[in-house]
Amino acid sequence: MQLDVQWFIAALAENGSVTVEDACSLNDQLGGDPDLGTYAQSILDAMASGMEQTDVDALTGQIQELMDYAVNAAASGVPPEIFQATGEAPAEVQAETSAESGAAPIMEGLPSFEKDLSECSDEELQDFMIRLLLGLRQENASDLHLSAGAPPFIRRNLVNERLTQRKLTPVEAERLNKILVPPDVVEQFDKDMDASFALEFYGNRFRVALMVHKEGIAGSYRLVPGELKTLEELGFMEHDAHTIRRLLDYNNGLILVTGPLGAGKTTTLAAMVNILNENRQDHVITVEDPIEIVQKSRGCQITQRQIGSHTQSYRTALKGALREDPDIIVIGEMHDLETIENAITASETGHLVIGTLHTCDAANTLNRILDVFPPSQQAQIRAMVAGSLRGILCQKLIPGTDGKLTMAYEILMNTNAVSNNINEGKIHQLKAAMEIGSKQGMLTIDQCLFNRYQNGQVTYETALANMRDAAVLDQIKKYYAVEQAKKLSEEAAAAKKAGKK
Repeated sequence: MQLDVQWFIAALAENGSVTVEDACSLNDQLGGDPDLGTYAQSILDAMASGMEQTDVDALTGQIQELMDYAVNAAASGVPPEIFQATGEAPAEVQAETSAESGAAPIMEGLPSFEKDLSECSDEELQDFMIRLLLGLRQENASDLHLSAGAPPFIRRNLVNERLTQRKLTPVEAERLNKILVPPDVVEQFDKDMDASFALEFYGNRFRVALMVHKEGIAGSYRLVPGELKTLEELGFMEHDAHTIRRLLDYNNGLILVTGPLGAGKTTTLAAMVNILNENRQDHVITVEDPIEIVQKSRGCQITQRQIGSHTQSYRTALKGALREDPDIIVIGEMHDLETIENAITASETGHLVIGTLHTCDAANTLNRILDVFPPSQQAQIRAMVAGSLRGILCQKLIPGTDGKLTMAYEILMNTNAVSNNINEGKIHQLKAAMEIGSKQGMLTIDQCLFNRYQNGQVTYETALANMRDAAVLDQIKKYYAVEQAKKLSEEAAAAKKAGKK
């Protein structure tokens, strides 16, 4: 089974979409070694059966996000844990990742799970969870997952790493996931069976999501960056960071920051707000679920609102924001018709609106925005977006050559050519406009990957795995062949010189 298919199956299983057994059975039905595209299409066909078209479109976007994640994870060369455990991984990898006892190696910065946590007192369990969460930063991990009926694991550089092979019992998972939660959130979670909120202690913030599944309670904990970073520190190349800062000079219009889950959109959004805060004197209202990175008012007056605590929903918050005399509105997620419609209207009426979407490129972003509207409004919305859009930044995280994650991204600027394509519904022509619009600051993700490879920031294999454009693929392959020939020539010259000595 191909490595990217293994990671795709692991992601589906983690989301509860399929069981590993059913997923592997489908792989066998497809001949035992299908490519990721073929396998993902079969999954989509099976899951989309009987769905409305709007639901199919949303599902297609989610499948694409999982495919992007699988390609990135496969670039590490290491199979997911579920396949290491079932024997799909190479023998040498299994030997390195599992001891004879079946227990995962204990990480120095994290407490051990090799005891019955259900017998701990509340004080002991609180201390355990705090040490566990604080240890994420020491281990350079981004996420912690605690789920009933499954071993706890962290995510580090996009790869899942188990903290133990022992599965958490339903009682352990419930106590661990509730021990630090405020009483009002626990009450709401018991009612809704879902909760999203922020935790903070000792200067560390975490975005927490709790849910109920068939085995019990599951919780995911995302470590929020401890400090605001510049665009360059986040991984944007200097000239591209300059382009993004140019977008933030506008007094009105719509700027979109997009990417799959876990792509660093929130951190980029915070960096953009920080630029506004340092260079302007405006009233900025942000709406988030939950508030992750706290912004202090400096040049700007920053008003941060949290869904659930300060407002009911993005829709109601956006309506309220328009009555609060804002200059800039930042929307943590634009995911329904009314929110998108209000955001576009606000951008047309003198406000700068910055929002995020879970889409993988500029064309999909515009399709997602336009497709939520009924056919009777399509022409009007295209005209509104064509006039108000300032730019789109699409990003995702990929493995870098330094062992850490780096950014791959594309930038679309709303030039006359782009505006005409949007107005006429020719979204498929945006890529061509971006490829020839480098002087305006535009960049496709394939061009970004090629630049990253040339600068030694990503490996040839990683760049190749994340590229889709055939022309850029040919370009990087030729560049790689030339570089390899130069290297062999230099090695031969060095060997010849050494032989003479």
